[in-house]
Amino acid sequence: MACHFPTALLLLFYFGSCLSGAADTISTGQPLSGNQTIVSEGGTYELGFFAPGSVRKYYIGIWYRNIPQKTVVWVANRDKPVSDPATSQLQISQRGTLDLHQSQLRIWTSNVTSTASVVAVLLDTGNLVVRSKSNSSDVLWQSFDHPTDTWLPGQRMGMNKITGERQLLTSWTSLEDPSMGLFSEAMDPSGANQFFLMRNGTEYWSTGLWDGAMFSNIPARSSVSLTSYVHVETETENSFEYVPRDNSTTVRLYVDVTGLLKVSRWLADSKTWLWVCLVPSDPCSAPSLCGAYGSCSLDTSSLCSCLEGFAPRNMGDWIMEDWRGGCARRTPLRCGTSTSTVGGAKDVFSLISDVRLPTSPQQLAAGSAQDCESACSSNCSCTAYSYNEQCLVWFGDLYDLKQFSNTSTEDSNSGFLYLRLAAPELSGYSTRERRSAKIVVGSIFGSVASVALLVLAWNFRRKRSLIEPSDGVEGSLASFSYKRLSKATNGFSEKLGAGSFGTVFRGTLPDSSVVAVKKLERLGQGEKQFRAEVSTIGMVHHVNLVPLRGFCCEGHERILVYDYMENGSLSECLFRKDSKLLNWKVRYHIALGIARGLEYLHEKCNDCIMHCDIKPDNILLDADFSPRVTDFGMAKLVGREFSKVLTTVRGTLGYLAPEWIYGLAITEKVDVYSYGMMLLEVVSGRRNSTITEDGRLSFFPIPAAERIHNDDVLSLLDERLGGDANVDDLRRACRVALWCIQDEQDHRPSMGLVVQILQGLSDVRIPPIPKSFYSLGNSLHGTICSSSSLR
Repeated sequence: MACHFPTALLLLFYFGSCLSGAADTISTGQPLSGNQTIVSEGGTYELGFFAPGSVRKYYIGIWYRNIPQKTVVWVANRDKPVSDPATSQLQISQRGTLDLHQSQLRIWTSNVTSTASVVAVLLDTGNLVVRSKSNSSDVLWQSFDHPTDTWLPGQRMGMNKITGERQLLTSWTSLEDPSMGLFSEAMDPSGANQFFLMRNGTEYWSTGLWDGAMFSNIPARSSVSLTSYVHVETETENSFEYVPRDNSTTVRLYVDVTGLLKVSRWLADSKTWLWVCLVPSDPCSAPSLCGAYGSCSLDTSSLCSCLEGFAPRNMGDWIMEDWRGGCARRTPLRCGTSTSTVGGAKDVFSLISDVRLPTSPQQLAAGSAQDCESACSSNCSCTAYSYNEQCLVWFGDLYDLKQFSNTSTEDSNSGFLYLRLAAPELSGYSTRERRSAKIVVGSIFGSVASVALLVLAWNFRRKRSLIEPSDGVEGSLASFSYKRLSKATNGFSEKLGAGSFGTVFRGTLPDSSVVAVKKLERLGQGEKQFRAEVSTIGMVHHVNLVPLRGFCCEGHERILVYDYMENGSLSECLFRKDSKLLNWKVRYHIALGIARGLEYLHEKCNDCIMHCDIKPDNILLDADFSPRVTDFGMAKLVGREFSKVLTTVRGTLGYLAPEWIYGLAITEKVDVYSYGMMLLEVVSGRRNSTITEDGRLSFFPIPAAERIHNDDVLSLLDERLGGDANVDDLRRACRVALWCIQDEQDHRPSMGLVVQILQGLSDVRIPPIPKSFYSLGNSLHGTICSSSSLR
């Protein structure tokens, strides 16, 4: 039935007046429903329905209106979501309460009645108040008295002296579930001026007592400089509130899903929240922070990492820094199965040193470490043991481990733990890996004779404090003294960047040549091994690889010296706002050059060299914007820690092949996968993984795969290029990228074939969508059609 224009105009005026009559107010007869919202008078906060996850569960919440990353500070119906905002209403009832209904069923209520006419108003403090319509100071109910996980400036937290009732901050259950979680913060029930963090009501940390200016256990250097706390005590109330010292700064304090209490401020320029204060000051003391078989460390970029032989259960959660799901074994134990050995080897115990021992051990009578191991080994339920004059064993999952750098001063419960693993995990090879032992992960072993000659030469050189670059045989490396490099870099003061394995500084040698000086970290090798493996890297030369000029090996210092690349990293050129826009011709040149460099490493060296960390940060651009792959050979230099580093460094996760995550055999195809992921970024000019305005993780390869499969490649091109690209080259690049990121290694092309396709020497058909994208799309909110709709 057609709608006449005057009627439609009348309806529009009526409903519009209901919403705009008072933008911050809900009045009787004017409910809030669907996508309608109210906004505080100053425009700081907004209230309405929101859905934090992929499941159709909706909540009434309050969030910052002008912060693009939706940050919810209060939830009304946190334990009772509605399924459809269109059939739900937040309204003032006849009893004067603020109620949420879905299909006439009451879901939530403020539960404070009034015979007078009332309204609900959202204030610019973030406080939702139900008050008298005629007297704004007559407040019947307010959200500040019923906080969820966030303590806002000006909001009082404490206790009622008469009733003993306390305001509780309670964490969300998960990043996508605002229901009441395990962790909470509240004032000391005894009335002492301090707050406790609790897990299921059990205290595990306190702020320390208030001394009139600060809490004794909260780091003064951060929180006090950002906020000012005020103590309020009357006959009926004992509470605290805080205000930002700078009124122009947006500050929030909240209990996160991992049990940490965070004070954060919003950085408008970078559009992100910055932790200013994190308590406990040792976040590793939060109960079960890293979940089962996770280890906490303050010395790594990610607080949590999986123990050797384990991988994250839910990589999506780990990327979002929710580690509570813990880790799962990559290889099942054989004990108790019909086949108790693998290649003749039983389950083994791997030593983890300098670690805080897990919680809930059991003590056994054992007279020696060997007896303790035998007792654990004979019981298939025993997952770990430790012996230090007494035998401690653990059954089931291990929790609350912490890795120390020095056990003598860290924790009285630290020591050595022997973790039960399947034999292939300790040896480092699976059956499949043994069959492909010729493939070297990250470097090549030189011959015994050449290493011996190098050692003899270096023994002579070590007598000198400085060795100038050699003018001898091509491929020889310069051995620099630490003093020389410190002078060249002006005391390592001009930082170019930091990566997974060290920090890079700009330096100038006496011949005025500019170099990049990389101070390596995480290395535990001896001098002889380091020199031998560096010499091997130095013998690898290709126009698309960054040349290694020399090295330093003094004491604990391990430093590499490379040629300096004038145009920085590919990451900077693609993603930094002030960088020069790369046109399509340059981008295609870069993609082809990277492929050629990897082809050389994989197929044209004496042994296959796998890079294992291909990403835009590890692609440098010279003066002509030709790409140079850097950091090849790092896998062998770092050694056994390499896999652990890769799976814990945030900037690397989006490029890792499934083999890394699930502990499968590692071949050169992991580089092919990473190249494909990076190629999508070269085409689109956008990062593959981003956080959306509503706080969700967006994974661009999922919709990109669907468009490539449907041959809609122009829509993937960086919009800044205005469609200016060779469509045939664009199609080749997109199809190659999708073939490279297939789940199965055997389905990915070799880098030699990639080069041929990009050169137009080989045809490429439309690739399938990786099967993992269907499940990943559901968990990370990507949009993807079902397989049947793609045929």
